[in-house]
Amino acid sequence: MSTYVTLGTTDPARTNRFYDAVLNTIGWQMHADYPDWRAYSENGTGNGFALWIGKPFNGEAATFGNGTMVGLVAKSRDEVDAFYNAALASGGSDEGAPGPRLHYGPNWYAAYMRDPSGNKLAVYHNS
Repeated sequence: MSTYVTLGTTDPARTNRFYDAVLNTIGWQMHADYPDWRAYSENGTGNGFALWIGKPFNGEAATFGNGTMVGLVAKSRDEVDAFYNAALASGGSDEGAPGPRLHYGPNWYAAYMRDPSGNKLAVYHNS
């Protein structure tokens, strides 16, 4: 298995619909699907970095961390915009609309949102 991050969810079906929509905007697709668990990777190959979404194994409620965020690379500013718009249309919530983030550098363009389970995401392009 490659390097991965796991995010918990309380509602796998709703959260999977969210990630199916938003990750497709940056060329990612599902590569593994199990009851209450799904994994995504670039082009759906399972190679390289993977993002797993699922219910916690201990059976307790999924929670998100204060200060925890997953950042995903986009190939263009248009992909950042598409990801953000898909996130809001798919049950996500706004944490910062697409735009320049000059404190990270002159070419940093990013958007921030939360998935339906409250996990914070960033999508960025740095040309």
